[in-house]
Amino acid sequence: MDLLTMTWRDVGFMHWPVEPDIVQSTLPDGLTVDTYDGQAWLSVVPFQMADIRPRGSPIGRSFGELNLRTYVVADGTPGVYFYNLDADDRLSVTLARRLFQLSYYRASMQVRTDGDSVEFRSRRTSSRAPPADFHATYEPTEPPSTPELGSVESFLVERYRFYAASDDGTVYYADIDHEPWPLQAGRADIRTNGLFAASGFDRPDGEPLVHYCAEIPVTAGRLHRLDGVSQYTD
Repeated sequence: MDLLTMTWRDVGFMHWPVEPDIVQSTLPDGLTVDTYDGQAWLSVVPFQMADIRPRGSPIGRSFGELNLRTYVVADGTPGVYFYNLDADDRLSVTLARRLFQLSYYRASMQVRTDGDSVEFRSRRTSSRAPPADFHATYEPTEPPSTPELGSVESFLVERYRFYAASDDGTVYYADIDHEPWPLQAGRADIRTNGLFAASGFDRPDGEPLVHYCAEIPVTAGRLHRLDGVSQYTD
């Protein structure tokens, strides 16, 4: 059953290939790094969370969000694993931490758009985690298309479960649903990126693989512990 509805807008994907052992050593018990052609991936994803609301609520909230994620499998189900979830909304961060025990962090963000070009700035203001500044401009370079099954693009974005760990190390997951991504190849000018260091990674070598999506409506289900216990009841 859907718990939340929302729209993700001005989504930037910046993906770096890394050695699987580097990622696996950072994952909590129960999660196994997922690879494409023998490589694990780390991705920085800035976007605007628009009109997120509980099922049946007439009022939604909108704010900037930024995450660092990788790609994992648990009990045979692929998904994304979040190292950080920074958001520019005090209430949403507080509720996510208190109700769902997820490691959201408060950040100050500015998002400016000029046509399809997006300038995204973020400065973590939470004292719960190391500082993490981010500043980049990104934009599409090709028309949108659905990622081809078996492609690296499909591996990186067509995932319908996310995993995250609470401060005590407990792993949670939730399922999401949306139409296939109308994904566009893109480019990014990354001026500052403190997310890797804040999560204990060296910055990966080379330039990232970049994608962009203008907008996609999303629904999300209730949160569960990885051992199957629901963290939300009606």
